[in-house]
Amino acid sequence: MRTFKGAAAALAALTLAVLPLSAVQAQDFPNRPVTMVVPFSAGGPTDTVARLIAESMSRTLGQQVVVENVGGAGGTRGAGQVAKATPDGYTVLLHHIGQATAATLYRKLPYNVLTDFEEVGLVTDVPMTVIGKSALEPKDAAELIAYVKANKDAVIYGNAGVGSASHLCGMLLMSALGTQMTTVPYQGTGPAMNDLVGGQIDLLCDQTTNTTGQIKAGKVKAYGVTTKTPVKSLPNLPTLDSAGLPGFEVAVWHGMYAPKGTPKAEIDKLNAALVAALQDPKVISRFADLGTEPVALERATPEVHQKFLEAEVAKWKPVIEQAGVFAD
Repeated sequence: MRTFKGAAAALAALTLAVLPLSAVQAQDFPNRPVTMVVPFSAGGPTDTVARLIAESMSRTLGQQVVVENVGGAGGTRGAGQVAKATPDGYTVLLHHIGQATAATLYRKLPYNVLTDFEEVGLVTDVPMTVIGKSALEPKDAAELIAYVKANKDAVIYGNAGVGSASHLCGMLLMSALGTQMTTVPYQGTGPAMNDLVGGQIDLLCDQTTNTTGQIKAGKVKAYGVTTKTPVKSLPNLPTLDSAGLPGFEVAVWHGMYAPKGTPKAEIDKLNAALVAALQDPKVISRFADLGTEPVALERATPEVHQKFLEAEVAKWKPVIEQAGVFAD
């Protein structure tokens, strides 16, 4: 028996010796916690999505997926940190639409959005809602449109910082209204929401993952959703498209990335864990409570994600350039 065990051990050692190092590491991956970088402050909508996905992925991978918030510079600080991380599968990025718009918003971006990452898969498309402080005069979207046009110098619009989803939505909203508003950028969605609830600013446009709870609690006024159809979690909230801004539509998609050069075996394991999370009943239920749902599984592949990112970069480039709004 000892001879058999010794032979088996020797054979295993020989097998490991002749396998490429990358193959050995892939078999072992992950053997320690994985860090999921969220390039925004804790408590924001992207952070909420990340923590739900991370919890589910931890169970599949057998190792904890730890969310690390690295905010600043409209999400580019955290994204840049991941771009420069060791490409071993132990560092991933959970980012939203800002991954695509940063390519144009930042003319001196220290990384290349399209070539410095490996796409893991798309996660979710999140609708946005236009909300106002509870004391704001307009009662519905039609009144709000007229009010903003008549009081453009007095209306204060808050966002989570240049390059954030709320910044992009605000830019499109002002373009659709044909007027500007006084804009106040914050360091994250949390502070902006706090000031909206407190009445220091008038309007905010942000993801349902961050606004649904405030709307249902009656802490803010809800004026409309930015999708062509109402969201299930807020069935009585009209679309802005139907309320006086025809064609107005914007959703915030989220995707997962690893540093360029991360081995395919590790990407495949991360993708498998992501796909499992998108089918997790707890994730699906919590997403529904927040007004969103996981992407269709055929969109949760690295290949589809890569093509989608390329299309989004091309889509937003002329919009941003025409607006002439840059972050540097």
